[in-house]
Amino acid sequence: MGFLADALSRVKPSATIVMTQKARDLKAQGRDVISLSVGEPDFDTPEHIKQAAVEAIARGETKYPPVSGIVPLREAIARKFKRENGLDYKPSQTIVGTGGKQVIYNALLATLNPGDEVVIPRPYWVSYPEMVGLCGGTPVFAETTMATNFKLQPEELERAITRKTKWVILNSPSNPSGAAYSHAEMKALTDVLVRHPHVWVLTDDMYEHLVYGDFSFVTPAQVEPALYDRTLTMNGVSKSYAMTGWRIGYAAGPEQLIKAMDFVQGQQTSGAATISQWAAVAALEGPQDHLAEFRAAFQTRRDLVVSMLNQTNGLRCPTPEGAFYVYPSCAELIGKRTESGKVIETDEDFVTELLMAEGVASVHGSAFGLGPNLRISYATSNQLLEEACHRIQRFCGSLR
Repeated sequence: MGFLADALSRVKPSATIVMTQKARDLKAQGRDVISLSVGEPDFDTPEHIKQAAVEAIARGETKYPPVSGIVPLREAIARKFKRENGLDYKPSQTIVGTGGKQVIYNALLATLNPGDEVVIPRPYWVSYPEMVGLCGGTPVFAETTMATNFKLQPEELERAITRKTKWVILNSPSNPSGAAYSHAEMKALTDVLVRHPHVWVLTDDMYEHLVYGDFSFVTPAQVEPALYDRTLTMNGVSKSYAMTGWRIGYAAGPEQLIKAMDFVQGQQTSGAATISQWAAVAALEGPQDHLAEFRAAFQTRRDLVVSMLNQTNGLRCPTPEGAFYVYPSCAELIGKRTESGKVIETDEDFVTELLMAEGVASVHGSAFGLGPNLRISYATSNQLLEEACHRIQRFCGSLR
């Protein structure tokens, strides 16, 4: 009998963390590395949010919080959902976790039994299938293609659902592709879900405010009220408020589910850091001026990167609607050789050789369930992005 749990054999390490660490290691060795592997805004947390945390410390808000979150934050979350999404939730229908990842994990841990299936569109955020596996469920993948800009089509969703399906996870805008669903596109998916009353919907709306042009964000329960009683709507302050290190995610849903998640969290971590929760109150309730600034900066960066990658030998890059990632195909470069003679057999080979040859860190698409692609984060300066794209162009041009 082995010491470690069998469940660990079903889980892979996070490719984004692995590539980011490789980039850090090379930098520590003195290499000039541009890291485009991290899903983290390069902006600082807005000043009024930081000040709210300072004031919370000064008031002595340093004790254990309630497991589900401090009352002012749960009230602010309920107001946010009403104000921005047209969703009516009582504070008792909300929960706060240590980041969105914990919120999702708690929902799965509280609901999955062995044999239960969770439908996950691919490409997917690397953690979804691993969390499902750790919670004893079975991930079932619904396919998307570049031809549909990596958006799940209703017929593919229908095909993936079985009598064992307990959840469908929908992430819009998407990590890794940046794809986001319009009202009509989301309605086509919710029409399918209405026909399967045993299936619950878990939304990951973490990139809600990072959409570009005239695109309007929608979330499933907003589009189809019939799904309200079987939807967990998850969000957080990490991306839109540049608060990744503050570790605050939140969700709202049916009270029975929220109570079950509270029960799990009470025996796991208890409440999220009190000071971070007070900062999150300021994020949701305070000035929102920075959102327009973030969006404008990210849209400029997106357009720069998409343009330069589409001028790169062997890469094809769709224009995403949101988040801060692009997901170009490197299919035309599979089978090519590097100047050192290495054959590029997979997208993982591609990103590894790119890192070693040109010092540009990205993440291979197969880690997100769909390749040969790569995920590039454009959450860094225009200057670094332009230099990184020049290096990518040079590397791709050198392949034979």
